[in-house]
Amino acid sequence: MQVARVIGDVVATIKAPELGGHKLLVLQPVTPDRQSAGRTLVAVDAVGAGVGEVVLYCSGSSARQTQVTQNRPVDATIMAIVDEIAVGGERRFVKE
Repeated sequence: MQVARVIGDVVATIKAPELGGHKLLVLQPVTPDRQSAGRTLVAVDAVGAGVGEVVLYCSGSSARQTQVTQNRPVDATIMAIVDEIAVGGERRFVKE
């Protein structure tokens, strides 16, 4: 799993039937200190995340391992909304 911040959403009125009813969000991968760390990507939201939240996502074949995404054509899935990140006992992020 990787850490990212949700920075936007994608509206697609015409898409593969397997994706119907699933929210698509734009993610910016980040470090535990919330510094940008890579290219943006689009992920299927399996947990009800929203813009501005820090999330955990997975990609590749792991992205199809949730009930929401099983057997669907996805390459990235939001699997969790982060409440806190601590590294070496130091809090790096706490959800407001």
